[in-house]
Amino acid sequence: MSPDVPAKDVKELRERTGAGMMDCKAALTEAGGDMDKAIELLRVKGQAKAAKRGERAASEGIVTSYVHHNGKVGAMVEVNCETDFVARNEDFAAFAREVASHVAAAAPLYVSEQDVPDELREAERRVFRDQAAGEGKPEAVQEKIAEGRMRKWLEEIVLLSQTHVNTEKHESKTIEELRAALSASTGENVVVRRFARFAIGD
Repeated sequence: MSPDVPAKDVKELRERTGAGMMDCKAALTEAGGDMDKAIELLRVKGQAKAAKRGERAASEGIVTSYVHHNGKVGAMVEVNCETDFVARNEDFAAFAREVASHVAAAAPLYVSEQDVPDELREAERRVFRDQAAGEGKPEAVQEKIAEGRMRKWLEEIVLLSQTHVNTEKHESKTIEELRAALSASTGENVVVRRFARFAIGD
């Protein structure tokens, strides 16, 4: 390695972008050792591998809030990315604001399906099975009905599975689809970490 580009920096850049060692070294040299600038250079050249995004740590990001114009409901969200460079990106900030406004309006309970407690999931599944059985449907159909209702219930309580409330603006895309599009455009792992919703009287 050339003395002005430490081997550890090249290794870190490679881990964060999935680009080749020589490409990482060249980008760091061109960027004068600035990690964020080197990541941007690799992205511009298309050398940052999108497939590596999910493996990389999302330890940067922003906390954004939204309060409805009537002052009676609001939300805060934490959205993470990998670099401070993307955290300062206007598209990233806009996505976080859109998530916050959606949370205020739609009142999800969990970020992802993995966050839904198993006991709650099983309790709901039993209710849906009992409902299907009570409707006199054939047994083979009951399970399909219960699974369909389970899917709809998860869409109602899970943030990433919900269609954004502003369907016209976002073309009826789910929060997960919007997140995935931002992840693709920034070349980074974008994670909706957590949210809190506040409403007068709740």
